[in-house]
Amino acid sequence: MQPTPDPAASAVLAVVFLPFVAAALVPFVYRVLGERTAYYAAAVALACFGLVASQYGTHGAVSVPWIPSLGVSVSLYVDGLSLLIGFLASGVGVLILTYSGGYMHGEPAQAKYYAALLAFMGSMLGVAFAADLVALFVFWELTSLSSFVLIGHYQRQKSSQYAARKSMLITVSGGLFMLVGFLLLHDVLLDVTSGANAFSIVWMLEHPELVQEELRAAGLFLPVLGLLGIGAAAKSAQVPLHIWLPNAMEAPTPVSAFLHSATMVKAGVYLLGRFRPILVGEEWQLLFAVLGLTTMTVAAILAVGATDIKELLAYSTASHLGLIVAGFGFVSELGGETGAFHIVNHAAFKAALFLVAGIIAHEAGTRKIENLGGLKDDLPITAGITAVATLGMAGVPPFNGFYSKELLFEAAWEAAAHAGGLAWLYPTVAVFGSVFTFLYSIRFLMLFFGEKPTGLHKVHSPPKTMLVPPLVLGVVAGLISLGGVLGTFGVHFAPFDHFVEEVWASTLPPEADLHGGFSYHVPTHLTPAAAMSAVTIALGAAAYPFYGRLHRGVNRLTDVDLLRANWYYDSAVFGLNDWSDTASEVVQNGLLRTYVTWAMAAVAALALAGYAATSVALPDFTDFAVTLPIALVLGVAIVGAIAVSIAPSHISGVLTLSILGFMVAVFYVLASAPDLALTQLVVETLTLVIFLMVLDKLPAFYGNAGRGKMMRDGVLSAVVGATVFVTVLVSTAATPDDGIAHEFVERAVSEGGGGNVVNVILVDFRAFDTMGEISVVAMAALSVLTLVAMRERGETQ
Repeated sequence: MQPTPDPAASAVLAVVFLPFVAAALVPFVYRVLGERTAYYAAAVALACFGLVASQYGTHGAVSVPWIPSLGVSVSLYVDGLSLLIGFLASGVGVLILTYSGGYMHGEPAQAKYYAALLAFMGSMLGVAFAADLVALFVFWELTSLSSFVLIGHYQRQKSSQYAARKSMLITVSGGLFMLVGFLLLHDVLLDVTSGANAFSIVWMLEHPELVQEELRAAGLFLPVLGLLGIGAAAKSAQVPLHIWLPNAMEAPTPVSAFLHSATMVKAGVYLLGRFRPILVGEEWQLLFAVLGLTTMTVAAILAVGATDIKELLAYSTASHLGLIVAGFGFVSELGGETGAFHIVNHAAFKAALFLVAGIIAHEAGTRKIENLGGLKDDLPITAGITAVATLGMAGVPPFNGFYSKELLFEAAWEAAAHAGGLAWLYPTVAVFGSVFTFLYSIRFLMLFFGEKPTGLHKVHSPPKTMLVPPLVLGVVAGLISLGGVLGTFGVHFAPFDHFVEEVWASTLPPEADLHGGFSYHVPTHLTPAAAMSAVTIALGAAAYPFYGRLHRGVNRLTDVDLLRANWYYDSAVFGLNDWSDTASEVVQNGLLRTYVTWAMAAVAALALAGYAATSVALPDFTDFAVTLPIALVLGVAIVGAIAVSIAPSHISGVLTLSILGFMVAVFYVLASAPDLALTQLVVETLTLVIFLMVLDKLPAFYGNAGRGKMMRDGVLSAVVGATVFVTVLVSTAATPDDGIAHEFVERAVSEGGGGNVVNVILVDFRAFDTMGEISVVAMAALSVLTLVAMRERGETQ
C-alpha cells in the first residue's frame, strides 16, 4: 500500500482536527454572530466535506507519532468505507447545522450546542479515518462524550437528564468492552508484528488470515469477536442495548437527525464493516446475522407500538441498523454489499424523515401520532419529501431502500440454501421483520393524508432554512431511486456505482471477488429475493387496516415488565442507587473512626491480595543478628505499643506513643545510621509538640467504646501492621545487578558537594520533589487557614 502524499496527508489531518479547532472558537464567534453561529458551523462542515471529497480516489495511510514508546500513533487511513462515513458526517453536518439556524431560534445555550455539534462531527470523522486501535478508541469515546452533552441539551428537564445518562452509560460501557478486545488483539499480535504494528488496523487489513490464525491459536478469537460485538451493538442500538436510542429523542430534532440517523449510530456498523475482512467466518455470521435480524424485527415491532413520531423513527433507526448488521453478518460478498449500500440509503431517507419530524413538531406544536393527520395541504413540499423517504424506508420499489433490502433478502436466501436446516430462519425472519417495517413506514406517511384531527390548527410553512436540508436529502434519495429505474434499462450513475463499489470492497478480504462490480436495478424476472419483497409488501398491505389493533397489542406486550429491556435497566440502575444510598449512610456516618477503618482495611486488603496474587516471596533473616541492645530497644517499643492501646486519655496516649518514635531513633543509632536517628528525633519531637498543642482543644478522655469496636480496631491494627511489615520486607529485599547506589556514591561528592550520600540525595537530587511536597503542604495549610477565617466570620457551617 502506497503512503498518502504529503498534501493529501495534510488534508486528512485537517479534516479530523478542523472541527475541534472550530468548536473551541464557537464561544468567541457567538458573541459576534449570535444565532447566526449556525452558518459559521455549517461553513466549517462544508470545508470538511470539501477536504473529504479531495481524498476521493486515494488510498493509503498517514501517521503522526503519539506515544512512540508503545507504538501508538495518530494514524489515519483513507479507503471507501472511511470516505463514506466522512461524507455522511460532514455532508449531513452541513444540512443539519443549516437547519439548526431556523429550528434553534430562541433556544437556550446555543453556543454550547454548536460547539458540541462541531466536536461531535470531528469525533465522528476521527472514527471514520482512524487506522490505529488506540486512536479509534479515543475518537469513539469522544463521540459518546459529545453526544451526552447534545442529548442532555435541555439540562433542566428530568427526561433529558435521564436520556443523557442512559446513552452515556450504555455506549461508554460498550466502548470499554471494545477496548478490552483491542488490548487482547494487540497482545496476540505483539510478537507477530515485532510490536511496530500491533495497534495498526491497516496492517491487520493486509494480513487478515494471519490475524485469525494467531487469535485462534491463542484461544482468543471468540472473546475478541464477542467484545467487539458488544461495542458495536451498544453504539448501534442493537437488541437488547437498543433502549438508549428512543430516550435520546429528548435531544433537539437536529441532534436526532445528525447523531441517530447518519452518524453516531453508524459508528457501530462502521466498526463491523472495518473488522469484517479481518474476522469474518462462521462464528461471525452466527453472531451478527442473528443479532441483526433479531434487532431488525424486534425494533420494527416496537416502532408499530410508538405513539410519538420521533419515537417511531428511533425504533425504525434501530431496526434498519439491524438490517445493516445482518448484511455485514452474512459471510458472502452479498453481505458486504448489503451493509455498504444500506448505510447510504438509510442515511438519506432517515435523516430526511427526522428533519420532517422536526418541521411537524415545530409548526404543528405536537409530536403525538394520534393528534396528527391531513398535513399535505399545509405542507405540500414536506409531504413530497416524506413520500420519497418513507417509501424508501418501507422497501417499496423503485425507491432507494428497496434495492439494499433486496440484497439482504438475497444474502439471507443464499446463506439458508448453503447451510440448510435452521438457517432457513434467516430469510423467514427477514421477511417477518420487513412486514412491520412496511407498516410503520406507511403509518408515518399517512400523517399527511386523511382529515385533520380535531384541535389541530392550520400548520404554517417552515422557514426556508428548515425546508431546504430535508429537500436536499429527499432529492438524494430520489436520485438513488431513479438510478435503480435507469439501471433496468442499462443506464447507470457510474460515479455513484463506483463509490458504493469502493465502500463494498473495503468490507471484503483482499482476495474477494466483486462479481463484476456494483450495480442495482428493479428486478425484471422472478427471483427468491424479488418474491420475498412481493410477499413483504402484500402482507404489509393486508395488515395495514388492522394497524390500530397491532399498535394496541404491541403496547399491551410492552406493559409486561419481564418483556421490557427498560425494566431491567431501570431495576439495575435505580437498585444500585438505592444500595449506594444505604451504603453511604453506613460508611459516611461522620465518625473519623469509621473512615479510618474503611480506608486502612481497604489498603491492607488490596496490598496483601496483590502480594498473594503475585506469589511474592519474603526474604529470609539469616543475615540479621539480634544483639542484646537491639532486643532491649524492641522490648521497650513493644511495651510502649501496649501502653498506647490501654492509655486512658489523649495526653497519655500521645506521650506513650512517642516512646515508640524514640526507640526507632535509638534503633537507627545501633544500626550505625546517625543521620536517620537525628531526623527521627526531630520529627518525633515536633510531632509530640504539635499533638500536645492540638490536644488542648480536645476532650481529656477518649470516651467509652464498645468491646466489639475495640476488638475490631485491635484486629485492624494488627493487619495494618502486618501489611506495613510485609511491604517493607518486600520493597527492601531486591538486590538488582544494575543498582544505582554506586552512581550516587560517585556523584555525591563531585556534584553534590557533600560527603554523606543520604544528605546529598535529600538536598540535591530530590530537591524538586521536596519543593513539591512543601508546596502541597503550604497550599493545604492556606486552605485550612482560609476555612478557619471564614468560619469565624460566619461564612461556613
